[in-house]
Amino acid sequence: MKQQFISLFQQAFEALKAEGVIPNTVAVEIQLERARDAKHGDFACNLAMILAKPCRMKPRDLAEQLRAKLPASPLVEKVEIAGPGFINLYLTADAYQDVVNTVLTQADDYGRSQQGANTSVLVEFVSANPTGPLHVGHGRGAAYGSALADLLAAAGYNVSREYYVNDAGRQMDILATSVWLRYLELCGETFTFPSNGYKGDYIRDIAASLHTEQGEKFRKAATDVFANVPADAGQEGGDKELHIDGLIAQGKQLLGDDFRVVFNAGLKVILDDIRDDLADFGVTYQTWFSELSLYAPENNVVDRAIEKLNAAGHTYEQEGALWFRSTEFGDEKDRVLVRENGQKTYFASDVAYHLNKLERGFDRLINIWGADHHGYIARVKAAMMALGADAKRLDIQLVQFATLYRGTERMQMSTRSGEFVTLRELREEVGKDATRFFYTQRRSEQHLDFDLELAKSQSSDNPVYYVQ
Repeated sequence: MKQQFISLFQQAFEALKAEGVIPNTVAVEIQLERARDAKHGDFACNLAMILAKPCRMKPRDLAEQLRAKLPASPLVEKVEIAGPGFINLYLTADAYQDVVNTVLTQADDYGRSQQGANTSVLVEFVSANPTGPLHVGHGRGAAYGSALADLLAAAGYNVSREYYVNDAGRQMDILATSVWLRYLELCGETFTFPSNGYKGDYIRDIAASLHTEQGEKFRKAATDVFANVPADAGQEGGDKELHIDGLIAQGKQLLGDDFRVVFNAGLKVILDDIRDDLADFGVTYQTWFSELSLYAPENNVVDRAIEKLNAAGHTYEQEGALWFRSTEFGDEKDRVLVRENGQKTYFASDVAYHLNKLERGFDRLINIWGADHHGYIARVKAAMMALGADAKRLDIQLVQFATLYRGTERMQMSTRSGEFVTLRELREEVGKDATRFFYTQRRSEQHLDFDLELAKSQSSDNPVYYVQ
């Protein structure tokens, strides 16, 4: 409807141009705003005030001429001039009632457009490490990413939704080791569980399933498992990071290829749970992209990305490590791609992943990250430019984690400690729609306190209940 009224003013503008009232050299974008006060009609246009100077006329006089040239419309009851030269439109009752017929006729297509002109967009969101169930901190990114993707699709973009599965690297090794240690407990081994292992009940459940399926196939003596492993935190000279890394190394050495069996057991259970949880939250994906696939021998994207940077002269070696010259592209410091021990960094995987996205031919890339990843923006955009792509094709939206309260009590959200409220528990208590509403009611980069009791209350204090 608004576009129809803008069209009326455009016709009046052209008519006065043809008569010489408005100079031919003048171009303007016509703005139409909702009137702030119902006394001033439904819509207000400031076109006369914008054109007054180039036309060398008083705004009200020009407004009168524009009003005289406005084509008649069955949706407009009357047109008045107000203040210094506003042109106010008063709509007929039919103008509003006709919208109801349009809504009913178009049904689910109402409000959709082709503004996106089928531009392909890859929206990557949530992408939480598959080391445990999704907690309420992940829910905000899920709600925001899903709503944004749906909005883009409604605006005519060709949208693909993607979850980047971080199934490579140290965190997954910690998960696999945690599952194996709980499995060893079920086999009768006794030891102190590492302070930096994953402690949630879900780890015990995965270990129990593994024990039921495999028996004691993966059993090793605790004395062998902990032999020569650095002390844990709380012990003399202990370090929790060195301790868990030592246990990972022992697990890989003692189990050999079977370490991957334990690894996959944990990954599958948790990833299946995440997939089901998000589907019940109204979030579905076209692609679940495995980080491990970037290292596949038949098409090692990580090696190709590094070779591409090497060939373009964007890398150098220092103290045995391979560095990316990211400062040449606006980053605050250069970044390591390959450590001195030959191990690829997480950043190398990020470069490869974005090379893969570019090679898949998407026109635009949208990453939705937690606010704690703010420092990664400059380096990833630098990598895009170094790979020969326009950094403007990548848009990164940051989402602050939500803080969950039950009244005045703050709830825990630590996957490592196992003390957290899952997204599933939140959804079952509050409801899917109310949960998504609360998550998206503020700008994504703003802090959000999620009050469980308020979200469930049936009073005007609850914005969901108020809107309903």
